[in-house]
Amino acid sequence: MSEIVNRVAQSSIVSVNLEEGYPREERVLFDLKPFLFQELVLREKDFRAQLKEQDWSTFEGKWVAVTCSVDAIIPTWAYMLVGTYLENVASGYVLGDLSDLENHIAKIHVSKFDVESVRDRPVVIKGCSELPIPLYAYGSLLSLVQNHAKSIMYGEPCSTVPLFKKPKS
Repeated sequence: MSEIVNRVAQSSIVSVNLEEGYPREERVLFDLKPFLFQELVLREKDFRAQLKEQDWSTFEGKWVAVTCSVDAIIPTWAYMLVGTYLENVASGYVLGDLSDLENHIAKIHVSKFDVESVRDRPVVIKGCSELPIPLYAYGSLLSLVQNHAKSIMYGEPCSTVPLFKKPKS
């Protein structure tokens, strides 16, 4: 009887799993709606006073999307002012919705990837994940890796879909 050999493990293939190290902290909304007068108007003096009274510790260690859930005209500075309070409390924040926040988190995560680890090697970008990794993250990773990898596949090392192969020079 011959020994079972895992040829995938012995190959030069680099398997990239976006879930590894992906931030798992809670994502929350900071809605400007409660700060509006009659859900229509932002009164600067009242708004500033309310922000000073806000318990910012509730956002500690969380990712925050600063948005407004009602159709009101909100000056850009109001969103930015909220950001000044979140800066040293939250894990991070965006001025936008939860989708914008997730893309921001993905951008930060992918930017930490070491492209030298895939230089001139075949790469498999792992497909199945337990976390809801946004499509944006896969596109960002592909863009980052493509100029360095020998080839790029998507899926699992035992069952992949080819995406890119560097032309022979």
